[in-house]
Amino acid sequence: MDTIASLFSFITTPVSWVIVQFHTVYGAIFGPDTGWAWGLSIVSLVILIRICLIPLFVKQIKATRAMQTLQPEMKKIQERYKNDKQRQSEEMMKLYKESGTNPLSSCLPILAQSPFFFALYHVLNGIASGQTIGVINASLLESARKAHIFGAPLAAKFKDSASTIEALGASVTDVRVVTVVMIVMMSASQFYTQRQLMTKNVDTTVKTPFMQQQKMLMYVFPIMFAVFGINFPVGVLIYWLTTNVWTMGQQMYVIHNNPTPGSKAQAAYLERLTKHVTQHGKVRRRSEKTIVKAIVAKGRDRNEFERKFINGLTKAGLAAQTDGTVVKGESQALAQAEDGTTTATAARRQQPKRQSKSQRQSGVTKQAGDALSLEKSDDEPQDDVKPAAAKQPQKPGSGTRSKAQSGQRKGGPQRPKSPSKK
Repeated sequence: MDTIASLFSFITTPVSWVIVQFHTVYGAIFGPDTGWAWGLSIVSLVILIRICLIPLFVKQIKATRAMQTLQPEMKKIQERYKNDKQRQSEEMMKLYKESGTNPLSSCLPILAQSPFFFALYHVLNGIASGQTIGVINASLLESARKAHIFGAPLAAKFKDSASTIEALGASVTDVRVVTVVMIVMMSASQFYTQRQLMTKNVDTTVKTPFMQQQKMLMYVFPIMFAVFGINFPVGVLIYWLTTNVWTMGQQMYVIHNNPTPGSKAQAAYLERLTKHVTQHGKVRRRSEKTIVKAIVAKGRDRNEFERKFINGLTKAGLAAQTDGTVVKGESQALAQAEDGTTTATAARRQQPKRQSKSQRQSGVTKQAGDALSLEKSDDEPQDDVKPAAAKQPQKPGSGTRSKAQSGQRKGGPQRPKSPSKK
């Protein structure tokens, strides 16, 4: 580790200068020889470096998304040229070039952060050995050697001997306890960050070797941190724990606001976005417009969650546009122009209530009665016309019989007479 750190000695002076500047500020608050002043200086160095690495982190996200998109094509190339490794490599490079992706882009933040990590290790190792390094002079060196974090010196390691730790003014128990707790927290934060990525932010519809690799790294990285952590000084453990916590929070923010398409995080995100858009009738953020624009551009290639999002807007009387905005649908706009309402239900057609069987029968009977009364009123004579036939009484026994006696139906079709029996 000392040999690797010496390779990055060219950046030792800038790193030590930044630490000294932060120490000047925190030393005025907590005291120049306290562990809080030196510990917060290291934490501030981490935050400053990670802020500078945000553009590289954005490139890492884009590269990771592009690699996930290319996994099906990569799998086809591997199966097609499994007996020709050279042709397989050529086709892979061709695929990367056509898609504009670079596999190394996903490692950019780690590679860019490595020089600062080894430079800090070189500075703290010099403090442990009592050597001035960078801009840290003799007075600052003495102040740093007196600084303790929960009883453990910044330059102490888990594997240091009792005499070395006693020379720094601490006990072996304090150093071992503090370093073990920090190593456990460092490994746990790394494991949670990777697990969060695998369980929430991975496209579950595509099963590729890339997912298996990520799953393996989820268990390998914490073990690596535990193994190498026993050789790190307490100050370096503070640095690495802080950067792991930063990465975990940064990952949570990305998963919450810009999830991977087809993942569980995207389903939760689109559900929240649907509720907000249907409630307010518009998209509020630029990032949301970008996501809606990408969903509209996919057309029939949308996944299950994206189709559900578009259908939810349609049911609410809204329509997503190609520029990422959301407007009212045609039916809802027409309803608003007619009656001034703005609710999505105003656009729905009013359906008549379904009648029961008794209501339908009573309605038919009423209509038949009305028709019969109308027909009867048309057949009745006027007041000034008095037909004589209607006034003449009929004698019983006369040749005329009533319709009921003749066996004929009243008002309906006539029943044929039965033939006479011989």
